[in-house]
Amino acid sequence: MSELLKSIDARTRLAGTNKLEILLFTLGADARTGRRETFGINVFKVREVMRTPQITRAPEMPSGIEGMVSLRSQLTAVIDLARYAHVQTETRPEIMIVTEYNGHSQGFLVEAVDTILRLDWSRMKVPPDMLAVEMGGMVTAVTELEDGRIVMMLDVERILAETTQIDDEIYFRNISRLAQGDRTVFFADDSSVARKQIERTLEAMGVRHISAMNGRKAWEELRRLADYADSRQIAVRELLQLIITDVEMPEMDGYMLTRNIKGDSRFAGIPVIMHSSLSGQSNAQHGKTNGVDAYIPKFEPQRLAEMVTRFLA
Repeated sequence: MSELLKSIDARTRLAGTNKLEILLFTLGADARTGRRETFGINVFKVREVMRTPQITRAPEMPSGIEGMVSLRSQLTAVIDLARYAHVQTETRPEIMIVTEYNGHSQGFLVEAVDTILRLDWSRMKVPPDMLAVEMGGMVTAVTELEDGRIVMMLDVERILAETTQIDDEIYFRNISRLAQGDRTVFFADDSSVARKQIERTLEAMGVRHISAMNGRKAWEELRRLADYADSRQIAVRELLQLIITDVEMPEMDGYMLTRNIKGDSRFAGIPVIMHSSLSGQSNAQHGKTNGVDAYIPKFEPQRLAEMVTRFLA
């Protein structure tokens, strides 16, 4: 099974092509519907796939966390994805997907893994409101396979937030307000948890902000701003001083968004920060290759605030 996955860094060769590779998996047949849904996770975030090891269980663990395992002398939290996603199944999870993002490792228990699928981000669509509500906001994108199956991409940032309490108030306490009060930041991220964190960081700094939930919507909004600036015969940088983008987003990823921004002279002088949970060592370099001015990991509000201050002060 280890043959299934290559190194995370090697797969960053897809950066800037608006393509991704996802590992398909199932959680078991849901007793309520009788359906066995297909889910996906970006291969960039997968470190390995293994048979479910012996799990050490402890009392009073957050809902959905099955316990802990020791992998190469590192304690790793194990999450029963079926229980976390409220899929009522009697299937015993036989497989553990070990993920690594933003410096955190987690094990996801699943029924089975299927295959790795390569596709264009433009095929990943924002989930319908009905599905988003049914899955409790856990699904960030969906796509349809040639065999008619619908694949749902899970919001791993949300899972990380809810299982490690990264959104605790302590992370925002010591953020300083920006001395300049006339700055505006535009940011794009498909994860509601990540958007909320960026929002809280900028509000703590006293910085105005505009947001979009994926790369395509961000590019549409940025072009509207540029057209408005043209109509007023002013530079876009008078309206907007900084752009922050995620990497993984349905319809258009952060690399393609950055290339579009850097390829349009109207956005000259506006820096782009890539804000991502991808842990591959090559991601920062690929971001710079596509024109990104800085790269910073997610879920570190203090570091994000320092980076924003550096570009806006």
